[in-house]
Amino acid sequence: MKSMTGYGKATCELPDKKVTIEVKSVNSKQLDLNIKLPAMFRDKETEVRSLISKQLERGKIDCYINLEQTHTAGNFSLNKEQAARYHEEIKQLSAELALPMPEDILPLLVRMPDVVKTPVEELNDDEWAVIYKDVEKAVQLMDEFRLNEGNVLKNDMAQRVSLIQQGIQRIEPFEKDRILQIRQRIQTNIAAAIAPDKIDNNRLEQELIYFLEKMDFTEEKVRLQKHCTYFLETMKEDVSNGRKMGFITQEIGREINTLGSKANDSNIQKIVIEMKDELEKIREQLLNVL
Repeated sequence: MKSMTGYGKATCELPDKKVTIEVKSVNSKQLDLNIKLPAMFRDKETEVRSLISKQLERGKIDCYINLEQTHTAGNFSLNKEQAARYHEEIKQLSAELALPMPEDILPLLVRMPDVVKTPVEELNDDEWAVIYKDVEKAVQLMDEFRLNEGNVLKNDMAQRVSLIQQGIQRIEPFEKDRILQIRQRIQTNIAAAIAPDKIDNNRLEQELIYFLEKMDFTEEKVRLQKHCTYFLETMKEDVSNGRKMGFITQEIGREINTLGSKANDSNIQKIVIEMKDELEKIREQLLNVL
């Protein structure tokens, strides 16, 4: 089981550049992928997107690839002819306007368009092959981070499911007294409302049996136990099943709610509330499970 929260980082050292890859994610219902690349890597975005989508599956994922030039000397050229033309034009303009020439004209010329040229660098296949391996490394590190976080979530949820299962056992001592109390309460209320000689005891007994059968929650307890077992089994599967476990918690919640509605006993109601509290904490954790 994996968490959707994760972080991975890798650094690639090339002869004239340093590339840093960072991948991080938080929980999301779908895959929400944001990739930021240097201009020279733009044509590789589809390749990076495919890798991340396949490996990380789901979550709000940000991938940043940063480029730092480590050797800049000689990485530009001067267009001297263009600079000379600018200089001549400035001299003519100065004479026409009767204005003195600037004392230090060189900085002005260097800033003029097309005087300083920086070559457009292209990424060759050999460099990209090296960088791509480090992208894979960053994604793998993030996947491992997710797995470690997932183990923490797994242990926490397993403990909470165990507490729900213990709640099922804790209900049992109150069940026998609960049925007797319900029966006595009904008989007392009927006796207070109807004269004893007008009560059909056979019919009353039939109605009591029917009512008590409706109040019985043995089936709910059995189903709840099965759902809890299924949840624990699903957590142990090799693939991450966040959505599937979410559906199972819906069934667990349904059985717990039915137990509460049929309880008619303060002790059982207290246990049911505790079970609901544990289930709600499981649901919160599941929001971050892949």
